[in-house]
Amino acid sequence: MDYEALREGMAAAVPFNAHLGLQISELGPAYAIVRLPDDERLRNHLGSQHASGLFAAAEAASGGAFVAAFAERLAELRPLATRGEIAYSKLATGPIDARAELPDTEALLATLEADARVVFEVTVTLTNSDGETVATATVEWNVTKSP
Repeated sequence: MDYEALREGMAAAVPFNAHLGLQISELGPAYAIVRLPDDERLRNHLGSQHASGLFAAAEAASGGAFVAAFAERLAELRPLATRGEIAYSKLATGPIDARAELPDTEALLATLEADARVVFEVTVTLTNSDGETVATATVEWNVTKSP
């Protein structure tokens, strides 16, 4: 799998993420890491990363993990993030990395094949440059085969 080509394609496909300066720094089998840059435009009144920027990084990472896991079938699928939840645990300063990993990809693909639809949650951990967790998120995806 050419994860570099996938990474570049994803960066071009979602203009909102480019607007925020989100960067897909890694993409691999069923995982993605998205970096939220340290930019004063993205900070809140406390000088830390804004909550909505953190959520956007988490959602983008979950989408990246989905794309990496389902890459061979993307042309026939319609993915949609249907729910998201985030818990902030520490002020997020500096650049933040959001790492998302899909659960058992084989089981997800089997369900998709059997039911033409699969719903699953992707867990995302957001860390600062010291490796400390600043937030955790869960994004639910509903993936159906295109009609």
